[in-house]
Amino acid sequence: MSKLTDVPKRILIGRALRSDRLGETLLPKRIALPVFASDPLSSVAYAPGEVLLVLSIAGVSAYHFAPWIAVAVVILMFTVVASYRQNVHAYPSGGGDYEVATTNLGPKAGLTVASALLVDYVLTVAVSISSGVENLGSAIPFFVEHKALCAVGTIVLLTLMNLRGVKESGKLFAIPTYVFVSSVFILIAWGAFRGLVLGDDMQAPTSDLHIRAEHQGLAGFALVFLLLRSFSSGCAALTGVEAISNGVPAFRKPKSRNAATTLAAMGLLAVSMFCGIIVLALATNVHMAENPAGDLLRNGIPVGGDYVQNPVISQVAAAVFGEGTFFFVLLAAATALVLFLAANTAYNGFPVLGSILAQDRYLPRQLHTRGDRLAFSNGIVLLAGAATLLTVIYDADSTRLIQLYIVGVFVSFTLSQIGMVRHWNRHLAAERDPGKRRRMVRSRAINAFGAFFTGLVLVVVLITKFEHGAWVSLLGMVIFYATMTAIRKHYDRVSAEIAAPEGPSDDSVRPSRVHSVVLVSKIHRPTLRALAYARLLRSDTLEALSVNVDPAETKALREEWERRGIEVPLKVLDSPYREITRPVIEYVKGLRRESPRDAVSVIIPEYVVGHWYEHLLHNQSALRLKGRLLFTPGIMVTSVPYQLESSEAAKVRARKRGEWNAPGAVRRGPAHTHSKDHGAKN
Repeated sequence: MSKLTDVPKRILIGRALRSDRLGETLLPKRIALPVFASDPLSSVAYAPGEVLLVLSIAGVSAYHFAPWIAVAVVILMFTVVASYRQNVHAYPSGGGDYEVATTNLGPKAGLTVASALLVDYVLTVAVSISSGVENLGSAIPFFVEHKALCAVGTIVLLTLMNLRGVKESGKLFAIPTYVFVSSVFILIAWGAFRGLVLGDDMQAPTSDLHIRAEHQGLAGFALVFLLLRSFSSGCAALTGVEAISNGVPAFRKPKSRNAATTLAAMGLLAVSMFCGIIVLALATNVHMAENPAGDLLRNGIPVGGDYVQNPVISQVAAAVFGEGTFFFVLLAAATALVLFLAANTAYNGFPVLGSILAQDRYLPRQLHTRGDRLAFSNGIVLLAGAATLLTVIYDADSTRLIQLYIVGVFVSFTLSQIGMVRHWNRHLAAERDPGKRRRMVRSRAINAFGAFFTGLVLVVVLITKFEHGAWVSLLGMVIFYATMTAIRKHYDRVSAEIAAPEGPSDDSVRPSRVHSVVLVSKIHRPTLRALAYARLLRSDTLEALSVNVDPAETKALREEWERRGIEVPLKVLDSPYREITRPVIEYVKGLRRESPRDAVSVIIPEYVVGHWYEHLLHNQSALRLKGRLLFTPGIMVTSVPYQLESSEAAKVRARKRGEWNAPGAVRRGPAHTHSKDHGAKN
């Protein structure tokens, strides 16, 4: 099957790259920003709307709390960014929150963080893609009518782009991300100029609508709960911030400094755009409602189910630029595209974290292997599969999916910052240099404030979002935690079983004798080759073994054996139920029972065909027999292949393909290992 898939694979993801070209795939800051920060940057497309949607429950009068909520989000963003700048300097290996928590709080805390991050990465893909499809659907109804199908198609496309390699996908994503950021700042600047300098009266398309409050006159605890819920929804602006600390190895040198600079740039851009959109939304009288069909009123009458509630950013653009203008269309297109690309943050964070977890034996080892393009291909495919499943289950409904969001982010934020506080405490206990101690105390203060603030937000998010779907995220974290724990136990158990003892053992003692058995069905070229090979082994005992399934064929085999004068004795096993595997297994086990210290070598002649469909024409009895013998102690299984003409033709075709395939197209293991080996050989 590999022959059938090799050419399409090369067309879709490109030629394989040598391991020593890993350095060529590292990212400069200008590419790393859109690669790792597209999620928090794109959040301005929906985070301001989430704030206003929740506040609308108390009516438009509650909108005057929006600036204060925005200030709280900004303070939280700067706190998290400042905290993570300490992380990337202290832990530049790419483990991020997982490494910080594991090193300072223990393996259980590390696994909790890893579970939270893995769930959040999957949700990032599902939410971003679903939101992008819905934005496109407001202009092209086909996308709304087939939301799940379009979302899955987009996930497949993003997966292929990322399989081509981080640097290539970064170049593809950089342009639309920068176009989006530039368009938003033009929107904010032009809106401020029109409002403050020209004195224009800018009105959003929903400015003439009224909001029917679900709960009027909220006060006391009810009002506080509403504000906290609105704040927790606005915290969607922080999703993806941790991706940079997990992706430090993908940066060019100096890695830590470049990652810290990118973090600061991302935080500054994100909060500026978030605050600008909030201010313009209030200035242009944008009105939003959780249930627009019934709660938005025009002349006292509900707008009805046919009404389409556009996102806050598009309403602000309509007020500032004018609906249908060039900049309005440009911003709308860039917003839809960047929402798709926001999922790329997860495509770069999930595989790296999966590779680290696999190296620590918490996930299958295959996730630690780089693919043809030096990306962690298995992790990319696993993320795509999980996000596709979630998207299909929730029918690509971003309103339902976003309720699952954020919980995992703040679990990792909080545990990471607590771990950093312990990190600085440990280093302060051993450090005597006054200058270094001052820097450590300052860093500890930043991380301590970050731990307090993010922990407080985590409690708020759990309280306000639990019944709205946050419990699904917690369930996902529990499933990931239990699965990774079970995988680690399996690997530990296997390692303990196969560990080489210091002294002599049964495995190192030479067998008393070797009893070789050649399986024979009829006399043909593969059988003769297997017999010749068996004689070369110089076993203590050698015999041929056949199973009597058809008496006529068995009789013909005996006669042919005697006629040729083959010196190897032939033993025939009866099989009244026409089985082949069971009689052979029982006979071999009998040999082991009679002489437990003997090794039994079972030699199986096989012929090799060159086309996949030819395998369907053979019963694969040798394959089944080998599978059963693997579970029998003391048995060695040897295949003696005989290549048919079709396999020789396949070899020629493979050689021709090899002329244009890059050297090292088939490789295993992490890239740095191969690089060292390559250097050693040279």
